[in-house]
Amino acid sequence: MTTSPLKDLDQQVESLLATIGALTDAEALREAEPSITGKRSILSTLQKSLGSLEPEARRDAGAELQEARRIVEAALDSRRAELALVARSQALASDRIELGDVVVENVRWPVNAGHPSLVASTQRRLEDVFVAMGFRVSEGPEVESDWYNFEALNIPPAHPARGLWDTFYVELGDPETVVLRTHTSPTQVHLMESAVRSNALPIHAVMPGRCFRRDAPDARHLATFHQIEGLVVDRGITFADLAGVIETFTRAFFGADISSRLRPGFFPFTEPSAEFEITCTICHGEGCRTCSQTGWIELGGCGMLDPAVLDAVGIDAEEWSGFAFGFGIDRCAQMRHQIADMRALIENDVRFLRQFS
Repeated sequence: MTTSPLKDLDQQVESLLATIGALTDAEALREAEPSITGKRSILSTLQKSLGSLEPEARRDAGAELQEARRIVEAALDSRRAELALVARSQALASDRIELGDVVVENVRWPVNAGHPSLVASTQRRLEDVFVAMGFRVSEGPEVESDWYNFEALNIPPAHPARGLWDTFYVELGDPETVVLRTHTSPTQVHLMESAVRSNALPIHAVMPGRCFRRDAPDARHLATFHQIEGLVVDRGITFADLAGVIETFTRAFFGADISSRLRPGFFPFTEPSAEFEITCTICHGEGCRTCSQTGWIELGGCGMLDPAVLDAVGIDAEEWSGFAFGFGIDRCAQMRHQIADMRALIENDVRFLRQFS
């Protein structure tokens, strides 16, 4: 009768498990792993010896050996995870910061991973909608000269319209010549200048970004907010094209049951100008606190480009025409997700943030 090569398998497994338990760090585990489960390990040697057994005995012995290998490999994986956790704890301990008598430590691990904010994810969706409509995405600086933020947009010094923007000025250069941009419209000026220099007209672009105004935060306003503007400069553009773009965007982003409407408005850089509103998504037109009981929410402004703006960047207003529009990304997030108070976007309440993870 042939002696089974697995007669001492239990003791051999116990020996391997003891070896694994004695490993003190990840480097020692990497060095020991070939001798535990590799081609020259005792388990591989026993596997090769099964060829001398009868077929039925070989099948039973093979199953027993596979179970032993599973136990050893599971122990190896478990020890690897334990050593990784120990190494991480040691790294955190060595990186702790002492601030006087206060020690920053006891960091919980693993730390929950973050995710894009609601405003950031809304901006991506807006960009996707406009790209699908044939627009390209452009960006510009958040700190601008007075010329780009106001003068090139037909708002010279002492113009009454400057009162519409309560501006943060930067202490740089001459007084009140550098600002935190109050809208993303300066990017339109940069874009038109670049198109003239490179002979790249026509323009069909949207410009998302962060803006700053000295507004008191309330249910519909924040001092630091996000805006997306659109610009079209082409031949034969009319107000009907603008209205069509606004309505197409509204239905694509908010849904087929939400409509837009245009009301006469005033903006120094467009003529004629309009304010556009959408059906309040909180009350669906019935009237609520968010929409001041009107059933409509103002989303932004729009209009045909004033020829003075085209002249300022060197575009022939006799040959080219266009329109511009702009609205708040934060307001879009508020309407799309039916958030009654926009201040929830900046309060960092985890219960609110987790709804959009």
